[in-house]
Amino acid sequence: MSLLDALATRPWLPQPPPPARPPTPAAAVGLRVLLVAISALFGLFVIALLVRSRLADWQALVGVPGAALATSAPLWANTALLAASSVALQAAASAARRGRAGACRLALGAGAALALAFLAAQGGLWWQFAAAGHLVASHPAASFFYLLTGVHGLHLAGGLIALGRAGLRAWREPGSARQRLGVALCAWYWHYLLAVWLLLFALLASPPDTLAALAEICGIG
Repeated sequence: MSLLDALATRPWLPQPPPPARPPTPAAAVGLRVLLVAISALFGLFVIALLVRSRLADWQALVGVPGAALATSAPLWANTALLAASSVALQAAASAARRGRAGACRLALGAGAALALAFLAAQGGLWWQFAAAGHLVASHPAASFFYLLTGVHGLHLAGGLIALGRAGLRAWREPGSARQRLGVALCAWYWHYLLAVWLLLFALLASPPDTLAALAEICGIG
């Protein structure tokens, strides 16, 4: 504000109200509540894993003789699929904001295909674990692997349903506010699931000593 503007101000007169902020869409509020609930669920799983990993019968899942995976390469490959899917959905959200309906539909299709490839690759890991004799009830580490990857996969599968609805709107209502919001919310959800998977990946690929040290740092006994 310049000096002349300040001198011309009359604070004793009624001032116009500040511009009202647009209300947060109900769908966005619902997604935030859902993410809080999912965070609490996975947080409890992580605490349970750290507590259980301190016992002597916990086994490494990666990189040691007898482990289900000789290296973490399959986990990295699956992570790349989910990351690429997340990038595709971010591109779809950006295209929707700019009114580029064709690019939005293409990016949505790519994101869905990559997410399906991730789920299929996760199923391949389950088959690899079972073929190596690491079944659900074989030992606690295997049980947590099936539990965490399974619950994460179910949340991603649920996201694919919402993504399918967003894709239908991209064809039926290109450029509409509902279509832009739906794509943006799917992108946020995908980014969140990628972050959750990175945490799970780090925990599942860690040796018992690392998990025990992490539990000690977190004060989990």
